[in-house]
Amino acid sequence: MSVNETVEITGHLMDHGILSRVLDDIREYAGDYTIDRFDVGRETDDPSRAVITVIAEDDESLQRLLMRLQTRGVNQVDPGEASVAEADRDGVFPDHFYSTTNLETRVRVDGTWLEVANPEMDCGLILERDAGGRPTRVYTLPMSDVRTGMLVITGADGVRVTVPTPDASAEAFGFMESEVSSEKPQAVLVRQVADGMREAKAAGKKILWVGGPGVVHTGAAPAMVAMVNAGYVDVLFAGNALATHDIESSLYGTSLGVDLAMGRGVEHGHEHHIRAINTIRKEGSIREAVESGVLSGGIMHALVTEGKTFVLVGSVRDDGPLPDVYTDVIDGQRAMRAELDGVGFCLMVATMLHSVATGNILPASIPLVCVDINPATVTKLADRGSSQARGIVTDVGLFLEQLAVELVPEYRRS
Repeated sequence: MSVNETVEITGHLMDHGILSRVLDDIREYAGDYTIDRFDVGRETDDPSRAVITVIAEDDESLQRLLMRLQTRGVNQVDPGEASVAEADRDGVFPDHFYSTTNLETRVRVDGTWLEVANPEMDCGLILERDAGGRPTRVYTLPMSDVRTGMLVITGADGVRVTVPTPDASAEAFGFMESEVSSEKPQAVLVRQVADGMREAKAAGKKILWVGGPGVVHTGAAPAMVAMVNAGYVDVLFAGNALATHDIESSLYGTSLGVDLAMGRGVEHGHEHHIRAINTIRKEGSIREAVESGVLSGGIMHALVTEGKTFVLVGSVRDDGPLPDVYTDVIDGQRAMRAELDGVGFCLMVATMLHSVATGNILPASIPLVCVDINPATVTKLADRGSSQARGIVTDVGLFLEQLAVELVPEYRRS
């Protein structure tokens, strides 16, 4: 006995290798397939369309396969109606819950298509009904936040996803044709990133930065400060390290005890980072240290004085930590999600763990650029499901200096 479902996918299926990945997924999930129809686009910009019958040994296996295929933008030809089950305990989804993608998603309940407002991967879909029992809203929710009695979408029926369509009229992200850019002229890449940031601001959107301590170690903090002051940093996600080393730099002129001007260690420099943390803890918070005049420069000072938002989430290896750091990672995730509304561009620099964490909660519709000396950082982002992630492999310090010059012309003269 076996069960099957007819699915379809549209896009540049051959040029980008999408169809090959879809067929590989089917075999990886122990399924089989027949290609019922394949219409190849005639012109370069024309999309192709494939209709495929996928076959699995039972319905449970088929539903899991269909959910996997939706991460590629594959939908059922006849999606039907969504199924719902009630959560019977806090923090646990019902069996066979729909595992979400970060793609634009719609759900059909009682004949009505409902848009999922906050697409996020690896979550569940929660259905709300009004007093009359009519469906009113579907939204994503992480497993830790589900509560007994919530209505959870199960299976892949009644769910459709849409892959973002690149804007053919916009040239800012031409480099996104490849996932990792390492041998292309850096000046061109910097200009393209700057154009993307300008477009986001012109559209009234926020720019989200995700940063690691390498921003400070490489001496690029002044460049980032210039971009904060110019309005190109609206939200910063980081850990304890970036903030600590930035504050250490402001207080002592060092980062991890290394003099940033001379490039060598200083006497007792190994103590500077922990003394910097202690100074801020004595003041009560980073904001209070700025307001009292104890902290008078650096990235964190600029964020506070410009009224920008930062979310610092720590790890088990943190010293201190700073009083502003979330030490409960679930609370940290919630704080990060709360700042995603209105984000139109994301730039990740010199941090693998925070980049992956942020990629996990970002909708695929938000342009995402990762800059790191290690190409594995960008590769890991793509492997984790952030298909929109594109990267530039280069020294972060040099990149941020060039980006500041591009965005803040007067920075060159400072």
